[in-house]
Amino acid sequence: MIGYIKGNVLSASENCVILENNGIGYEITCSASVYQKLIADKKGEVYTYLAVREDDISLYGFSSIEEKNMFLKLITVSGVGPKMGITVLSSIDLSTLAIMIATSDVKGLSKIKGLGKKTAERIILELKEKVEKAFDTDGEPIKDTNVDDNNYNEDAVIALMSLGFTKTECVNVVKSAYKEGKTTIEEIIAYSLKHIK
Repeated sequence: MIGYIKGNVLSASENCVILENNGIGYEITCSASVYQKLIADKKGEVYTYLAVREDDISLYGFSSIEEKNMFLKLITVSGVGPKMGITVLSSIDLSTLAIMIATSDVKGLSKIKGLGKKTAERIILELKEKVEKAFDTDGEPIKDTNVDDNNYNEDAVIALMSLGFTKTECVNVVKSAYKEGKTTIEEIIAYSLKHIK
């Protein structure tokens, strides 16, 4: 499995780049954010996913582990293949996508080109379920001795957890966002993504 590549851009077209590393050119289909950065810098690094099918082997590239984790979650949903996964990530930024999933925004997701209402509903249903495995069978948050469970936005925590962060990390950074005066879920997510690492 090829998980990471760093090199120089040899050519590019339609969200696909050839990235050269040690004399080998890797053809990588990228999310929009990665593509734009690679084109601008003429070099760079990507976290990758190798999709192997009977009639095709393709390499997909992402700007961060979080973006790759979201892609891997997306392609587990019935009706969402790697190309659609890349389309989703290219259409909206990670924090917005996480917010849409956490708040069950079917209408917002449905606006993505090629993504119908039924698929949007499946994405929300299946990915929320995966994130909420961190919760017990009664739907109550699992108590964490390292975290004060009072005064934090559960939707923001779920959105961040959907990106691959732990519940403890998410709760702590969301509480910090509140202390910094962030009140809307958009402000909280934006603050959290800058400070969670």
